[in-house]
Amino acid sequence: MAQAKLTIDLDALRSNWRALDARSEGETAAVVKADGYGLGAPRVARALARAGARRFFVALAEEGAALREALGPGPEICVFSGHMPGDTDMINDLSLVPMINNIDQMLRHVEALPGAPFGIQLDTGMNRLGMEPAEWAALRDIALAQNPVLVMSHLACADDAAHPMNARQLQAFREMTDGIDVPRSLAATGGIHLGPDYHFDLTRPGVGLYGGLPFVDATPVGTLEVPVIQVRELEPGETVGYGNSFTASRPSRIATISAGYGDGILRGMGPRASLMAGETRCPVAGRISMDLIGVDVTDAPELPDRLELLGQHQSIDTLAGWADTIGYEILTSLGARLSRVYRGE
Repeated sequence: MAQAKLTIDLDALRSNWRALDARSEGETAAVVKADGYGLGAPRVARALARAGARRFFVALAEEGAALREALGPGPEICVFSGHMPGDTDMINDLSLVPMINNIDQMLRHVEALPGAPFGIQLDTGMNRLGMEPAEWAALRDIALAQNPVLVMSHLACADDAAHPMNARQLQAFREMTDGIDVPRSLAATGGIHLGPDYHFDLTRPGVGLYGGLPFVDATPVGTLEVPVIQVRELEPGETVGYGNSFTASRPSRIATISAGYGDGILRGMGPRASLMAGETRCPVAGRISMDLIGVDVTDAPELPDRLELLGQHQSIDTLAGWADTIGYEILTSLGARLSRVYRGE
């Protein structure tokens, strides 16, 4: 078996949701977009539903359709992209809740599906999705008369608790929504950690559920183990991989493992990355290629038959640091070629 194995611990996932729920003042939802951050939205969402989540967020109506099939008729599924052209049948038939982003979406929704539930997304300074203050001021009374089920916005800098943008967006959100008789939501994972002022009626944790920062106390959810195909002995001066980027400075043992950037292991992390052979850290030797990686296992007490890239020793944010990116990208890049095994179902 040369296939690398990604083990997804659903007990850890549920534990993370419960911990974030305990920190939230109101209801705690779950964000499962991008196929559950790369871990499989149907199984992730079912596990979170068993933990107590009753509202889920996805990016697209198509994601909502797949999630409804997995969850059945009970939970509420909200769609960040709103009501786009062509979405009407999915929204209606599958009871999806679009987060309306502008007047065009509002008109499309109330004309095509009068009385169907919807939410509203406001732009409080991120300039990505949602109604800006002037548009909201002009549309507010009309929109509220249609009985939205949620009014939300999104924080741009919540992973940095000291960033002044957080307070500016909180103030803007309050100015736009204080006094309305509709549940409100502002905080995702980072916003939960900013404290109760940011929680309102509903929080929407995403990356923290899956073991990522800024939830420092998160339990790792994914473990990625890669089989060793071959081990070879090198003399000083011999090289490994494309471009001769690794040269042995001592008698060395190099394990070739069966994964690479074709599996979502980002090529840019190579010069700083390492894998674990038990408790021994083993650096990558040479470039990460599409299907194979060389790893220096000289210091391992015994020859390993597999090496761990992600898990208890190294988090998604550890890998992200090596690649100058973020944990979100590490998770959502993990490829379909990996064998996915679920524990705790």
